[in-house]
Amino acid sequence: MVNPALSEFGATMSRLTGVRAIMADIIATLRAGQGQEFLNFSSGNPLVLPEVEKLWRDCTTKLLASPEYGEVVGRYGSSQGYQPLIDAVINDFNRRYGLNLSDRNILITPGSQSIYFYAANAFGGYTSSQTLKKIVLPLSPDYTGYGGVSLVPDAVVAYKPTLEIDAESHRFKYCPDFSQLVIDENTGCVIFSRPCNPTGNVISADEVKKIADRAAVYDVPVFVDAAYAPPYPGLNFVEMEPIFGDNICHCMSLSKAGLPGERIGIAIGDERIIEVLQAFQTNMCIHSPRYGQAIATYAINSGALAEISTEVIRPFYKNKFSILESTLSKALPKNLPWFLHRFEGAIFAWLWLKDLPMTDWELYQKLKEVGVIVVPGSSFFPGLREEWPHKQECIRISLTASDEDIQEGMERLAKMVISIF
Repeated sequence: MVNPALSEFGATMSRLTGVRAIMADIIATLRAGQGQEFLNFSSGNPLVLPEVEKLWRDCTTKLLASPEYGEVVGRYGSSQGYQPLIDAVINDFNRRYGLNLSDRNILITPGSQSIYFYAANAFGGYTSSQTLKKIVLPLSPDYTGYGGVSLVPDAVVAYKPTLEIDAESHRFKYCPDFSQLVIDENTGCVIFSRPCNPTGNVISADEVKKIADRAAVYDVPVFVDAAYAPPYPGLNFVEMEPIFGDNICHCMSLSKAGLPGERIGIAIGDERIIEVLQAFQTNMCIHSPRYGQAIATYAINSGALAEISTEVIRPFYKNKFSILESTLSKALPKNLPWFLHRFEGAIFAWLWLKDLPMTDWELYQKLKEVGVIVVPGSSFFPGLREEWPHKQECIRISLTASDEDIQEGMERLAKMVISIF
């Protein structure tokens, strides 16, 4: 049995963080529960929708018939990305948002998670003079993956939000607390998701600009994780548009638009930021896989990807949330302190059980007893080191189950919550 010694970075990067650690327990539960049927609301995997699958099949057929096919799969390419896809993104965004992008503003990466890894380690961590540059998460909770992006975990710092609570309707919303947020000369970069995984929160345009303006004073880049944003996959349920600016890097993913297996991330930003990220990518993996980039080019150029996002993907998940929301509203009593985060985007529901008389992990275990699997919310507070009871009072519920399973699962969940309280 080989047992090689790990470097400091090796030890850091070989640890499972956040939901990845919980997924190991979920897989073990599913394997051990022979005969028991679980309603699984843990997955961030988007469902395979027939219309979306057909789009990618059609684009694949076009690629196979194209003289470009051999060039796409049989040769190395530019570390920046497949040029026809870069051109497609430039043309679409310039037309759609009145921008003046050139190909120096675009980088194609193997999934958007890689963008945050490049950014966190290019701009965050220790400088040559041993100053620790922070990776700031301005609104906690946020995407669990940010907890593992830095080779220097201490560099990741998150800030508690303020809570807007509507007690009458059992709804709430997180907002950035600008009185607490620190962005200064010791900040390397800022990262946040919009719409947010896990909560569905959409930070307002004014709040994004306020964060970016603070960061601009210190030449700090701001990476907006737009994996659920318009124009594709368009999983926003409130009006919102991407925001661009000198120090803002808009980061997209095609995973929730039906291509999670192909790992396509797109960074759009100032050429000085893009140059740094591209150099990092060249050293790490040469370039992103080209097959997915080539079929995405057809989908974007034809307008089909944006259309299917708003006509198929968005209403599909909106309906899922409606079922969850109406089931919980009927099943949970008015006098119980439960609050659903306002559904503004993404593919998850976020439930806060105020004054829960056990931890979120213990609730997760109790729900497994009645065949319901959710994700404990404390996984989604990377970088927030202070004690805050709220961190152990929330759960994330995926909207990727069938309509019937969502209704049945929420009824079981409500019954268990009532008994616990």
